[in-house]
Amino acid sequence: MSLSPELTRRILAEVAAGFEEQIAFTEALGRYPSLRGQEHTAQDFLHDALKTRGYAMDRWAIDVDEIKHHPGFSPVTVDYSNAINVVGALRPREETGRSLVLNGHIDVVPTGPLEMWSAPPFEPHRDGDWLYGRGVADMKAGIAANVFAVDALARLGYRPAATLYQQSVVEEECTGNGALAALLRGYRADAAIIPEPVDDKLVRANTGVLWFRVRVQGVPVHVREAGSGANAIEAAYELIRGLRELEAAWNARKTDHRYFEELDHPINFNVGKIAGGDWASSVPAWCEFDCRIALYPGEKPAEAAREIEDHLRQVSESIPFLANNPPEIVFNGFFAEGYVLEEGSEAEGTLARAHLSSYSAPMQSFVSPAYLDGRVFVIYGDTPCMVYGPVSEAIHGFDERVSLSSVKRITGTIALFIAEWCGLEEI
Repeated sequence: MSLSPELTRRILAEVAAGFEEQIAFTEALGRYPSLRGQEHTAQDFLHDALKTRGYAMDRWAIDVDEIKHHPGFSPVTVDYSNAINVVGALRPREETGRSLVLNGHIDVVPTGPLEMWSAPPFEPHRDGDWLYGRGVADMKAGIAANVFAVDALARLGYRPAATLYQQSVVEEECTGNGALAALLRGYRADAAIIPEPVDDKLVRANTGVLWFRVRVQGVPVHVREAGSGANAIEAAYELIRGLRELEAAWNARKTDHRYFEELDHPINFNVGKIAGGDWASSVPAWCEFDCRIALYPGEKPAEAAREIEDHLRQVSESIPFLANNPPEIVFNGFFAEGYVLEEGSEAEGTLARAHLSSYSAPMQSFVSPAYLDGRVFVIYGDTPCMVYGPVSEAIHGFDERVSLSSVKRITGTIALFIAEWCGLEEI
């Protein structure tokens, strides 16, 4: 349905009227330390909040056996007992509009050293336009925006005239298996929105991601005989330098990939963890380091993985000790393709009109060098998925924060999108 100026004004006014309650909801959700494997308490909170609002609820633990043969699956090495997904379904009396998924991830990354935060990371606090706390930007403010966009319509006496799913999924920060499990459980729609913290813009394309661990075995001896041993930690650094060479080679390919040609550095390689050795006075017998690297849309993770293995084998052959003791490589997380959101869809046009009404400015798009669950919808669900969300700072860092004025406008956009895309029926 086309929205009249009067209805548009009323919807945005109602979003504003409920915004203090929305902030309080976001703060409450931010107090749950929903780190990997600990998401279930935050999911309980959301489950009850949606059930109270009249959603038909579904809650389940991800079963690896049900998704492991899918091409979008990423390998896991952790227990999924508490890897709980929550989906609430809101259905109309009669389906007259187009269906919609509002998706968000509840999992957050580790805090790092607590003393480097200005305030405890799981005690959200406001300072002017900013709300601080681990996960409030990435992406609990987005989950709250999804919920309160529908709430604003309800206070006006409306609900969507098509099925709407509220999804809160896990594993976005490490595998993407949560969104994949929801898709394979049957939750599909005509469009999807994920309000990730992407600076009031729409993501046009994003990279895929691989996680892998490299383990090096050394030969331990006393340091007085260090020359007769093989230092696994020092050998690991040679391999890391080799992976930097691979990163440079992949970045040099950017001109072959649409939307990535103008980015300075689309492929980022990161050594995120390292451990090794057992004793300061012994040449270390082992070292292992965990890595993340991006890949372009259209590149298959299995092919990129083979290229990583081949490159590390070549590096090892140039180092006498490693030539006879090649490193072990294990892919232990993201094994995910990137995607491109093709231009010109009706869903994107609807979002652009909603954004213009909420922001009084045209919607902009950009290319993201990070992983996004949008790939599940676009690649495997054949669904236009708009990753579109608020301004933030220091996500994955210290003193993570989200702009509240931006969140309010994003919520207004989502509410307007629902009204036009799904249509409205009186409650």
